[in-house]
Amino acid sequence: MLPVSDGELMYWETCGNPRGKPAIVLHGGPGSGCTEWHRRLFDPSAYLIVLFDQRGCGRSTPHASALETDLASNNTASLMADIELLRQRLGINRWLLFGGSWGSTLALAYAETHPHRVTEMILFGVTTGRRKEFDWLFRGGAAAFFPEQWQRLRDAVPVADRDDDLVEVYHRMLHDPDPVVRERAAFEWCLWESATPVWPPAPGLAERFTKPAYAMAFARIVTHYVRHNAWLEDGRLLRHADSLLDIPGIMVNGRFDFQAPIGNAWELSRVWPQAKLVVVDDAGHAANHPSITQELVRATNQFAVLR
Repeated sequence: MLPVSDGELMYWETCGNPRGKPAIVLHGGPGSGCTEWHRRLFDPSAYLIVLFDQRGCGRSTPHASALETDLASNNTASLMADIELLRQRLGINRWLLFGGSWGSTLALAYAETHPHRVTEMILFGVTTGRRKEFDWLFRGGAAAFFPEQWQRLRDAVPVADRDDDLVEVYHRMLHDPDPVVRERAAFEWCLWESATPVWPPAPGLAERFTKPAYAMAFARIVTHYVRHNAWLEDGRLLRHADSLLDIPGIMVNGRFDFQAPIGNAWELSRVWPQAKLVVVDDAGHAANHPSITQELVRATNQFAVLR
C-alpha cells in the first residue's frame, strides 16, 4: 500500500519482467479497480506491468462503499498526483500508459500534464472527459438505444425527482442515511451500467456488480465524478492534444460502443496524428470481447519492441 495525500492508502502491484518496459494500467469506472485480465494483455517477458486501484475502490482504502468515506479528495487531480507518486516510488523515468473507458480520459489528462513521462499510449473504449460524453451516457442520450433500461433507472427514483438530473438524484440516494435507499440506488445504477456495454443489451446485473461493496463503491464514485464533469474544463483534453505530438498511440474502439461512441476516438485521432485508430466492427464497449482483447494484445506487442 502506498500512502498518498489526505490519509488514503493506494493499493499497487507489479508483475512481469523487473527489467522490462514499464507500463501502467489505468482502469475504468471510475471505481472499477484492476483485474487479472489487465495483466494478461502484456507479454510478461517484455514488460514491467504496474497496476493500481484508484482512490476509494478495489483494495485501496478507505473504501467508497462505506457511507462515512469522504470523497472530497477523490478527483482527477489527486489521481494524477497519485500516479506521479507511484512512478517516483518505483524509480521509473518514463512509462507506457494503458487506459480504457474512464482510464483513457485519465491517461490523456496525465499525458498532457506530464508528456515527458510518457513513452506511448494504448487507449480503448475512448473517452475524453467532455460534458457531452457524460450527458450521452448518464443524462439521457443513450436512452434512444436503451429506452426500457433508462425508464427503469428513472422509475427507481421518487416521482418528484424523475425529471431532474438523474446523476444528482442518484448521488443523493447513494449518500442517504437509510441503507435500504443506498442499496436500491446502487443496484439500479449498476443495472443501467450492465446493459450498455454490449449490443444487443445485456439482461440482468453484470457479475462484478453482484458484490454489494463493489457495486456501492462503483456507483458512488461514478456519480461523484460525473456530477463534477471529472473536474475537467469542457473540451480541454482535445484542445491541448498538441502536447501529445511526440507520443505514439494506438486507440481501439468497438463499432457498437454505446458507452464510448466511436466519434470520441475519431475526434481525438484528428488532433493526435501520432495515434492509430483501430475499429473493431463486431464489438461494443466490453473490453473482454475477444476481438477487443486481440487488438489490445497486438498493440502491447507492437510497442514492446520500442524501448
